[in-house]
Amino acid sequence: VQLQASGGGLVQAGDSLRLSCAVSGRSLSNYAIGWFRQAPGKEHEFVAAIVWSDSSTVYADSVKNRFTISKDKAKNTVYLEINGLKPEDTAVHYCAAGRRSTVVIFPSRLPSDYAYWGQGTQVTVSS
Repeated sequence: VQLQASGGGLVQAGDSLRLSCAVSGRSLSNYAIGWFRQAPGKEHEFVAAIVWSDSSTVYADSVKNRFTISKDKAKNTVYLEINGLKPEDTAVHYCAAGRRSTVVIFPSRLPSDYAYWGQGTQVTVSS
């Protein structure tokens, strides 16, 4: 599975962004696509995930009211809509693919349960 994240940039606090994750390589019927972010000096933080087969979603509590994950099956693309951006949202945002059979809880919130990762897209929010 190959993933290509895009859509990041330098924005002001309060702005909105839509990140995209183009996925290719194999059938995604048994996969979830997750978004994670990594701020400087910190570990990967789970943001949201979507199950490809039924579009069920899960969010980190810290972003639940501002982030929306969705997918376009025809384009094999997953989106992360971010509203009301805050300076603390500044991070490299990654998308990743994790297979259903490898985890107990699906979709997982753990980075280690996602075997395939994209290169990340930088989001920088100025105050």
